[in-house]
Amino acid sequence: MRIFKNILFNKWAYKIGLENEILKTAVAEISSGLYEANLGGHVYKKRIGLKGKGKRGGVRTIIAFKKDDKALFIYGFAKSDKANIDEAEEKLCKKFATLFLSYNDDDINTAIKNREIIEVL
Repeated sequence: MRIFKNILFNKWAYKIGLENEILKTAVAEISSGLYEANLGGHVYKKRIGLKGKGKRGGVRTIIAFKKDDKALFIYGFAKSDKANIDEAEEKLCKKFATLFLSYNDDDINTAIKNREIIEVL
């Protein structure tokens, strides 16, 4: 399974110290059925713990996920900043997920080259 993050998510994750290993663990947990909400359209809400804070004091992420295929971290926020995404944000995340999950390898490579997404290695 390949894991990616969009540029805005990457900047946010860097700012709060969210490391790639933690993102990989979150995707593995989703694969095992451990997530907070299935928003439909292959979009999931997943809590992620930060160092020293655990999941309760951590962050929330919105992920486009297709089992045994690929995952993309679309959006992240701290629980202290907002309780949840609103209806318009959810709709936009679903559209973005549909587009991304339709990408073939050439499309993904182009998106990486254009710095639209970054692969989590």
